Amino acid sequence: MLAYLQQKLWRFWDQSVSGIGHSPLESFAADDTLCHLVGQDMSPTTVRTWVHDRSVVLGIQDHRLPHIVDGMDYLRAKGFSPIVRNSGGLAVVLDPGVLNISIVLSERHSHIDINTGYDVMVELIKTLFPKAAERVEAYEIVGSYCPGSYDLSIGGKKFAGISQRRLRQGIAVQIYLCIEGSGSERASLIRDFYEKGLQGEQTKFDYPQVRPEVMASLSELLDEKLTVQQTVIDLQKLLMELSDELQISSLQQEEMELYSFYLNRVFERNKKMLSK
Repeated sequence: MLAYLQQKLWRFWDQSVSGIGHSPLESFAADDTLCHLVGQDMSPTTVRTWVHDRSVVLGIQDHRLPHIVDGMDYLRAKGFSPIVRNSGGLAVVLDPGVLNISIVLSERHSHIDINTGYDVMVELIKTLFPKAAERVEAYEIVGSYCPGSYDLSIGGKKFAGISQRRLRQGIAVQIYLCIEGSGSERASLIRDFYEKGLQGEQTKFDYPQVRPEVMASLSELLDEKLTVQQTVIDLQKLLMELSDELQISSLQQEEMELYSFYLNRVFERNKKMLSK
């Protein structure tokens, strides 16, 4: 997997500070744009870091909860803005202590299967946190929110989840890393959201029975005062080591038109989901 991380040129776009007050929908549009650009050889392979203020990103299945309005009202009452992404996966919490990283690769010239995409991200995280590398495991943590076969955990406690987005021969492998704060508090929020959304009703879809004790932040697990911003700095240094050249750049003027297209599409899809 290290071969995918060792590039002649990495592009690095840091939105860990600049994007914090923006809607997470803008991040989905940004990754769609990068998939298009990287997949069509219009941009080098790219890593993007992003952080958003108190939001809960819901999946399509979440929006089908029998009492979804009550669930979303509960999140708002707790100070979190709910949005719906038009893709798989389930509810995840975003806040200033959660760092999201997207690795955007091209498969225009050679196929990259789904598991390989996940493995590349796992390798990046282990390389980024060398002290924890041997302890990090990838398997589904039952009782976590948004459970998946590539949950990252230490000692059975999940601190990260990975997803993928594929578009125009580009692949965005995305991870949310709970760096700071309390993982169990975030899990409690989602547990209560499902309780409000279900209200005891039986559904065809099995929603996760969230157990807050199986989730933690990396700071808690490593017993270190880790920060999102130091992690971003460490990631930038790592990319410099893994490449001949690191290009630090946001979207350029000629790329903004494409971003506007994807941004409009993402907001329209979210609007349709919320109107159902």
